[in-house]
Amino acid sequence: MTKQEKAWIMEDWANSAYSIAITTAILPVFFKSVVAKDLSSSLSTAYLGYSNSIYTAILAILAPILGAIADYKGYKKKLFTFFLLIGVFSTGLLSIISQGNWFLCLAIYALSAIGFSGSNIFYDAFLVDVTEDSRMDVVSSYGFGLGYIGSTIPFIISILFISKPSLIGMDTIGATRLSFIITALWWLVFSLPMLKHVDQKYYIEPSKTPVKESFRRLYDTFKNAKKNRNVFLFLIAYFFYIDGVSTIIKMSTAYGMDIGLSSNTLMIILLVLQIVAFPFAILYGKLAKKFSGKVMILVGIVVYTIICIYAYFIKTALDYWILAILVGSAQGGIQALSRSFFGKIIPKEKSSEFFGIYNIFGRFSAIFGPLMMGGISQITGDSRIGVFSIVALFIIGGLLFLRVKEEDSSTYHGSSANINI
Repeated sequence: MTKQEKAWIMEDWANSAYSIAITTAILPVFFKSVVAKDLSSSLSTAYLGYSNSIYTAILAILAPILGAIADYKGYKKKLFTFFLLIGVFSTGLLSIISQGNWFLCLAIYALSAIGFSGSNIFYDAFLVDVTEDSRMDVVSSYGFGLGYIGSTIPFIISILFISKPSLIGMDTIGATRLSFIITALWWLVFSLPMLKHVDQKYYIEPSKTPVKESFRRLYDTFKNAKKNRNVFLFLIAYFFYIDGVSTIIKMSTAYGMDIGLSSNTLMIILLVLQIVAFPFAILYGKLAKKFSGKVMILVGIVVYTIICIYAYFIKTALDYWILAILVGSAQGGIQALSRSFFGKIIPKEKSSEFFGIYNIFGRFSAIFGPLMMGGISQITGDSRIGVFSIVALFIIGGLLFLRVKEEDSSTYHGSSANINI
């Protein structure tokens, strides 16, 4: 691999520490067990779901506009760096949260998630700058695969301190707060190769009024949606199936606690999930070269449909173990190949704009899933019904994706733009 490809992949290694510690594992347990322990189980799960929906709504509004601006020469890395620093700082700030301050916890969590997700818009868009179409599936899959392994290192350190806080002279709550600082530092340090070696290769020449021109370009892109039918058909399909993926990632820990699993058991299961996901993410990339990215994305959708159905019936820790392994077998692959599939069908000089649109479809979908699961869980008082409802998202997404054609960006019919290679 080239130096640029390796540096880009390393960013997945860096920011995936946030995914497992803050989005999936430690923070949800800390929130439900300490910060919001005075709330009922179903209500705290619902509030966490609503928080996820609120921050994704904010980011969904900003993403396409920022993406259009980032396509101008020199802007992509500046915006990536800005959101990276917001994410790192607010992740560390979670360490100050005390018991009962559930609203402040959710507010800081939302800010950290905006930084994480915002930086990922531009990180994803850099994929077209660091590699060629023929290597995108493999490079994207290696990013997700190594991200799973990279995320386990600070996670293991954090769990060791949380389970044996006497090693560092703290109690369990203090060690949990320290884990947020560890996560923030890991993210920052391993983002340095990306900041140093990855640069914008494809761009649009700057204009005198970049913000105004960005709005015009964004308007033109949506106006020409019919001419770019394949891209927008993919985005609609992606809207549904990635909603299901995101909801399961964000709400799985809370769901596990609702069915009676201990926090320690959940931490071990989630750690194993990361390890299982590593080879499967890379396997998806290799199989995509043989069977195509489209076929492997459809395989992932089928696996997730089975997961949602099985989740409704689970009763024991063994059932949850099986569920976690199934999630690990598909999670990285479907995300990595969706990213590279999209990267191959869009115009490269407008990658940030299109990945901003990609993000808005993903983020608006991520509003609906947690909101639906949280709302149904609150209304029925049963999280099982909430998670079962996610099946519909995978079925709709899969049926729409069947109609998407695999084609490269040379078939794009939008307006031309200056490009530097």
